[in-house]
Amino acid sequence: MRVLIAIDSFKGNLSSLEVAAIVEKGIRRVYKDAKVEKVAVADGGEGTVEAIVEEMKGEYIKISVNDPLLEPTVARYGIIKGNTAIIEMAEASGLYLIPKEKRNPMLTSTYGTGELIMDALNRGCRKIILGLGGSATNDAGLGMAMALGVKFLDHDGRSIGNGGGALDKLEHVDVSGIDPRIMETEFVVACDVDNPLYGEKGASIVFGPQKGATPEMLDILDRNLLKYAGVIKKDLGFDTANVPGAGAAGGLGYGLTTFCNATMKKGVDIVFEAINIEERIQKADIVITGEGRIDGQTIHGKTPVGVAARGKKYGKPVFAIAGFIDKGAELVYEYGIDSIMSSMVGPLSLEEAIAQSPRLIEEASERLFRIIKAVASPLQFD
Repeated sequence: MRVLIAIDSFKGNLSSLEVAAIVEKGIRRVYKDAKVEKVAVADGGEGTVEAIVEEMKGEYIKISVNDPLLEPTVARYGIIKGNTAIIEMAEASGLYLIPKEKRNPMLTSTYGTGELIMDALNRGCRKIILGLGGSATNDAGLGMAMALGVKFLDHDGRSIGNGGGALDKLEHVDVSGIDPRIMETEFVVACDVDNPLYGEKGASIVFGPQKGATPEMLDILDRNLLKYAGVIKKDLGFDTANVPGAGAAGGLGYGLTTFCNATMKKGVDIVFEAINIEERIQKADIVITGEGRIDGQTIHGKTPVGVAARGKKYGKPVFAIAGFIDKGAELVYEYGIDSIMSSMVGPLSLEEAIAQSPRLIEEASERLFRIIKAVASPLQFD
């Protein structure tokens, strides 16, 4: 039996490859001689750097940058092929970097993400793949652009400062000081949402609450993004506020398309192309995918359905292992996943489930493959 394990990370708990190694243990309880291949996968968010760098035998770079509250932190990105950087914005500007009581998108900045870009440019990178997701920010790339040399000025010609709350003071954008290497660099943005910059479906209203925004803040932030887009249109002639994905990562998608001429692509497509997943699927008898929680959102560009679509292209059975199966999970059956196995057994708190996840995942994998073994003879696996 040849098994491909292409399972996403269990966010905040286990990486993609860590989950895959545990799943393999469960498989070998049933099929000791199975030929198992594990590959790190991601959808453009957490785990993207690992998935691509590990497969491409790249290198990891760690540097000191500013976190969303402009405090020092250490962030990691990857370089492959000598000149392509793989960056997750959450490494420098992620929500997980800030304690819950300090989360405030009026103040948080993407400046650290800009510092990662600058470091990659300094190391000779001229293609940058940037994963969006997990952001603590709502500044539409204001901080990122400042790190690249753009000036954002108020009525008196002074810098407006950082954070989504500062945008109401913006009167003029000066790009004369932007690093010239930006125009020599190809930017590809991994994005799995299609929200515009502002409005009812925009960055502030949809994603602001999870970043600590109060109802009062949401109105201010949304108005500020509208003003921001207006000033940029007036000064620079760019009008990308309604490009699908402009509202991703607190509007960083907008900032990247505006200042870096970035191209938006689905995260799973970028990662899967880099790791050549279709060739791996063709060689497998069974494909195992999954993520920490499978629910109605999984069908929207997430890793499991991306794996499943490619599995079905080659007629392979695709099974998912999840930490939790939640409302709407049944929708994934229409996207190529044949069945889902949850690692949860019995009543457990979230903390207990996380603490026991290695054992629970291994046991879920074993249960799945015992079922497969019961019907394996007509399938004629090697």
